Amino acid sequence: MTEPNGPPAPNPHLWTVILAGGVGSRFWPVSTPARPKQLLPLASEQPLIRDTVDRILPLVPAERLRILTGGHLAAPLLSVLPELGEGNLLLEPRAAGTAPVLAWAAAELERRDPDAIMVSLHADHFINPPERFRSLIARAAQLAVAHGRLFTIGAVPVRPETGYGYVRVGDPLTGTEAGPGDPGYRVARFVEKPDAATAAEYLASGDYLWNTGLFVWRASDLLDEMQRVSPELAGLIPILREGGTEEFFARAPTISVDNAVLERSERVGVVRATFDWDDVGAWDAVRRTRPADAQGNVVLGPGYAVDSRDLTLYADDGPVVAFGVENLVIVRTGGVTFVAHRDRTPDLKQLLAQLPDELRNL
Repeated sequence: MTEPNGPPAPNPHLWTVILAGGVGSRFWPVSTPARPKQLLPLASEQPLIRDTVDRILPLVPAERLRILTGGHLAAPLLSVLPELGEGNLLLEPRAAGTAPVLAWAAAELERRDPDAIMVSLHADHFINPPERFRSLIARAAQLAVAHGRLFTIGAVPVRPETGYGYVRVGDPLTGTEAGPGDPGYRVARFVEKPDAATAAEYLASGDYLWNTGLFVWRASDLLDEMQRVSPELAGLIPILREGGTEEFFARAPTISVDNAVLERSERVGVVRATFDWDDVGAWDAVRRTRPADAQGNVVLGPGYAVDSRDLTLYADDGPVVAFGVENLVIVRTGGVTFVAHRDRTPDLKQLLAQLPDELRNL
């Protein structure tokens, strides 16, 4: 339960899983399979995964925290999270999308704690202030138990963003079981990434929130709902609950939790974020999460912007000097120099598809 003027009270059934298995190809050439973006200081002076863990630990202790990732990232992750150990890692047998991996995590938590409430976080988000984040997570946990729903956190849009999915907010939930506070709302529908005109309409209407991909639900409710609404996974969930992880991953399709469950279920709720949120998904996000100088330049590492405006400079392989240019992303790392117009960085995957393997996978 959330205290009015203090931190949320401890909940012994609250667990956290952090999705940290991606490559982050839109941060190439800095983010690579060997050093993905979650290990990089892109939203602060610390690696993204460090920020994520620090935000949640005051609410959920380390012994109830699990990081979902690949085996090749176990050692690098633990090197920046020295308070954690191998028992905090759930190493994915294979990359299979968020639905299978979250089902696996839910089954693991359910075995340890049949009343487990699962908080699902991403390792590449900017969230501030952390105190409000923790309070809202605690409230969402109350709502998840009271209503037996799968809850997503919806961020209030601050720009007509075309790179995010949206949630249309439905009617408020009724009942007093969850106590005072945000009542939570039904999800009227999930909307895929819109075009610019539609995004502007969503922003103006006030009826839509950004779909952050931050989730709170009872582990058992997620598994039960997967069996009910996801034909791709329904027959595999009993196998998973009985400990058949190897068979589950051998047979599970690659599918997102949004497509497999949330867009199909009538038992999804949303709570409105009370904190600032952004997805650190591409180079353009760095300009929103890191401080800029008077000319709008964001510089990470030994970079120098002279008579230049609105640049993002990233240097970890010697100095970068920019002179008389504007609206560029300039990166120097691992012997590679990358230069692009700011407007093209969200399309970086198109570039990578045209590069030779030895350059793409540094």
